[in-house]
Amino acid sequence: MPQILVTNDDGYRSQGIVVLAQALAALGDVTVVAPTEEASAIGHALTLRRPLRLEHIRDNIYGVDGTPTDCVNIAITQIYGGELPDLVVSGINKGWNLGDDVTYSGTVAGALEAALLGIPGLAVSLARTRDEYDFSFSARAAAAIAAAMFKKPLPAWTFLNVNVPAGKPLGFRTTVQAKRNHITEVLVRDDPKGRPYFWIDEGQNDWEPHDRSDYQAVRDGYVSITPLHPDLTAHHALSAVEELSIETEADVR
Repeated sequence: MPQILVTNDDGYRSQGIVVLAQALAALGDVTVVAPTEEASAIGHALTLRRPLRLEHIRDNIYGVDGTPTDCVNIAITQIYGGELPDLVVSGINKGWNLGDDVTYSGTVAGALEAALLGIPGLAVSLARTRDEYDFSFSARAAAAIAAAMFKKPLPAWTFLNVNVPAGKPLGFRTTVQAKRNHITEVLVRDDPKGRPYFWIDEGQNDWEPHDRSDYQAVRDGYVSITPLHPDLTAHHALSAVEELSIETEADVR
């Protein structure tokens, strides 16, 4: 059976990863390796300045005191014995990872690390709510997408960023990353000793209209599926860079 590695950035105790692992169990052998503590908004961080510990929780569930990227690498080297799993699924995150939020997301980073290692990856996020989370529809969507990926593999070095609306989705849409006018707000306060401290918060977030964006899809009630890849090269700008008149005193030839 296919080997499926499941991780997240909310920790192995999160109900989202429990429901996700249960839904994927029908497709293959599932192993959960996730942070021991929440590691949200940590991006694609890799722990290099301290040792990491792997804890066997129960059955095929493990905790790592690090990031989702750490979890993927430790899982492959220590649990799979260097063999690559057939799929890495990261989630289910509490809150969407849309547009440029993917650069901050620890959930997306788990699937990104898979792609870098040549493994198909899938990141799953659900709409944020103040009520109790219902992960059932997003878990079913993830399982359906994973099953389709096994039948027809994606191009190499590609992974999927999946966002699910609240409630029962109307269907699936293939989407692109949304764009927005993102302005970060930094709040300044003083501690009891008069020393300043800072609290980073999201400020203005106006999404640009786009019929095929991930944001529009979830707003319309559809599951958004955005193909991503690790290559950040701005290919459309290569000619513009070549045309730059760069002056330097140093001879770099």
